[in-house]
Amino acid sequence: MNKPYIICHMMSSIDGRIDCAMTAQLAGNDAYYASLDALDAPSRTSGRVTAETELSNDEKFVAKNNEPLGHEDFAINKQANSYNIITDTKGTLMWNDDSDNDFPHLVLTSQQASKEYLSYLDEKHISWIATGEKHIDLSRAMEILADKFGVERVAVVGGGHINGGFVKAKLIDEISLVIGPGVDGRSGQPAVFDGLDSDQPVALKLKSVKSFEDGAVWLRYLVK
Repeated sequence: MNKPYIICHMMSSIDGRIDCAMTAQLAGNDAYYASLDALDAPSRTSGRVTAETELSNDEKFVAKNNEPLGHEDFAINKQANSYNIITDTKGTLMWNDDSDNDFPHLVLTSQQASKEYLSYLDEKHISWIATGEKHIDLSRAMEILADKFGVERVAVVGGGHINGGFVKAKLIDEISLVIGPGVDGRSGQPAVFDGLDSDQPVALKLKSVKSFEDGAVWLRYLVK
């Protein structure tokens, strides 16, 4: 399968928690963004929850006609060298117009997304890929991303579940983790990876380690 080279890049406390409000209080934020740039993966992918809190408009899309698309399709509504890729299985997030956006959005949905929602994305000049009957087929989406959009490298910077989804689909080539010098310790907080249903850990091979003066550490692993 043709696909981009995919790197999961995250920042966590030393106990693996990734709550943004918490990590923002830790030393290491500068290291996180500097290391992200160093990965040379200009297209970025995040999940619906991250997009809802940080990227999209506050309102939710409500279709007047919920007829689903019902088949695989895609639309290149804004040609670009890099994309801000968002997973939104059913198509609910609302956006500003991307006509003048140098880092345009590209929405991944399932075939359950309504035709009306995809037309809305067209009107906003937002590209999209719809694949997977009930859930987004990440493998197929990455294949379309490489073949039709020309994307070669992607950094997955989403929450634990989208990160876990990419791992579960065996799409991650590399894990890049900046560990901030601090402990979260709260119960029920999201971790770097969530939602895997196997008791077998994913084996990794250490690629590099770098420490920073502020106490942060940057770890890079290849997925075996």
